Amino acid sequence: MTERVTGTPGRRALLGAAVFGTAALGLAGTAQAQAAERGRGGHGGGHGSLRDLPVPTVIGHRGASGYRPEHTLGSYQLALDLGAHIVEQDLVPTKDGHLVCRHENDITATTDVADHPEFAGRKATKKIDGVSYTGWFTEDFTLAELKTLRATERIPGNRPDNTLYDGRWTIPTFEEVLRWADQEGRKRKKPVWLYVETKHPTYFRSLGLGLEEPLARLLRRYGRDRRNAPLILQSFEPSSIQRLARLVDTPRIVLLSGPTTRPWDFVESGDPRTVADLVTPAGLKWIASYAQGIGPTLDLVIPKDAAGRLTTPTTLVKDAHARGLLLHPYTLRNENSFLPADFRRGTDPNAYGDVFGAAAAYFATGIDGIFSDHPDTALLAAADFDRR
Repeated sequence: MTERVTGTPGRRALLGAAVFGTAALGLAGTAQAQAAERGRGGHGGGHGSLRDLPVPTVIGHRGASGYRPEHTLGSYQLALDLGAHIVEQDLVPTKDGHLVCRHENDITATTDVADHPEFAGRKATKKIDGVSYTGWFTEDFTLAELKTLRATERIPGNRPDNTLYDGRWTIPTFEEVLRWADQEGRKRKKPVWLYVETKHPTYFRSLGLGLEEPLARLLRRYGRDRRNAPLILQSFEPSSIQRLARLVDTPRIVLLSGPTTRPWDFVESGDPRTVADLVTPAGLKWIASYAQGIGPTLDLVIPKDAAGRLTTPTTLVKDAHARGLLLHPYTLRNENSFLPADFRRGTDPNAYGDVFGAAAAYFATGIDGIFSDHPDTALLAAADFDRR
């Protein structure tokens, strides 16, 4: 899957060049400085720049989670093989301080832990970011113990075919993913981009398991701590991104949920601002002071009406671009149940709908990329849009 159609650049390519301009993002210096940076060698399969990414950028959400159990090396490998421009990891800690790849620290639905009688006593009820959960949690296991578990499909009702791969892979550490990316980068002779999220950072810091410092150490060890590193950091908690900005120069994104929600670090610190405040021009200016972009939910780009149909796009793309911020919204999925109502087809919620139509609507707003569970589909949609 090629990243660009050869010949005259499409209008999205030209927009991308403007959005990723040096002055707007403040991420790169002179060409000589970039060459010197690349000449430092090291890990990471080479170095990149946000400006090197295709527009629209397709991010393999938790790998290729539409086809394989999420956050497994199998899911990451498939996303890369399908052509995803970036492969995403979410990070949570173990009891002994290792960073592992899980969307949540609650591993009840994504591993076979319930089938292990030796861990029955670890089942617990915890309140995380104000919500109570009952299950098994990574912070109660050492890495050696977690490695005895096998990964399973999180939503088997929606994706029964993915259960074929239950038990095939273990929970990967982030360091294992960095080694995998290095190996694949050498094989492909170009950097393998990673998109790394700190999950529940305030909660874990309260347990003495802060995520940012061990993450920064790994980024430095593998040469992904510089501003032109082929890696993007992300978090729903702005303070985690601010902390990482003090530790490494790696590009950073602030994730944004629904407009009435508050980042959990805001709740803990008493900051009254909501996401609706953060997507105003003033809020975006504040984000731009320490980050290079935002990762909004798709509903912040095009809201839905009461029937779940797309309405009129907001000004978020224009407002964010005006402040030099790129936008990578989440999440595009093929199944009817995850699509806007006007792009669903048939009555089976798990059948594929008109994902190409939905993607075209989102790309038309000028977003710079999109997270997708099905990166091959998103790449085809991006290629369609680029040729317009």
